[in-house]
Amino acid sequence: MNPFDEDSDRYQIWEMLVDRDIAAFVAGDWSQVARDFVAEGFMGIRGAAHPDDWRIAFPTLDDYRDEWLRQSSAFSRLSFVGESGAQLLHRATRLQDIEITGRRAIAHKKFKAVATTTTGTDYSLDWQTLYWLKMTEQGWKIIGFVGYLPHPFPAAQAGELIAAPSLATQHTTAGPYSPVLRVRPGVIVAVSGQGPIDAQGQIVGAGIAAQARHTLDNCVRQLAVAGATMNDVFQVRVYLSDMADWAAFNEVYLSYVKAPFPVRTAIEARLWGGILVEVDMLANV
Repeated sequence: MNPFDEDSDRYQIWEMLVDRDIAAFVAGDWSQVARDFVAEGFMGIRGAAHPDDWRIAFPTLDDYRDEWLRQSSAFSRLSFVGESGAQLLHRATRLQDIEITGRRAIAHKKFKAVATTTTGTDYSLDWQTLYWLKMTEQGWKIIGFVGYLPHPFPAAQAGELIAAPSLATQHTTAGPYSPVLRVRPGVIVAVSGQGPIDAQGQIVGAGIAAQARHTLDNCVRQLAVAGATMNDVFQVRVYLSDMADWAAFNEVYLSYVKAPFPVRTAIEARLWGGILVEVDMLANV
């Protein structure tokens, strides 16, 4: 049912993109929806999980019409157990997010359902489309879309979330860190300053190597309870009681990180209890 009874603009958009579109698609009758589009400037994009893979699949409305008719014909040859094609499409379709700003709108239409065909095979609908619309004298019209996007989007891998720009450079004496990273936002995990402290609050390790190892182990433990690893870390701050320990700290640190290295800042500071090192981190998962 149309959820926008008290919102005439969204009600009109929902009727166009759900009820009318499904009826026309099942009937294979483009004429039922032809007036819902603006041909001038229309463009349809075939989406993918990553925007780098998006492509212009339908540079004109005629191109999209031809593909729409082809898909409609293929769908009409299917039959499903316990429901019609129209019932399946209504069951699968969700359109609840419609953003309107002035005379422009974006509608987020999602499909999620599995049906069984009468030949015993599964038929899955698991994609989403972003429709671009504008208000005209005749009402809301579709001017383009990004379609065939996965629904839901797959979780991005750490290497896709955090990357070092290829042109980034730093001075020749730099240590194991990146001068700059590009981070595609996910869930941010923030780890408070960790030191060489055990569960009873006792300092562990007499020298910088032992204290650095225990400090970083504490960081790894805190990351883990938040569902992150050192591979997800993009920023590190290191506090040393004596910067003369920097090289020894780096030697230990290198066994915990890999390229692209997190961006990093090192600070000499007076630390609690006379510890030699403290570290805090930000990760992105």
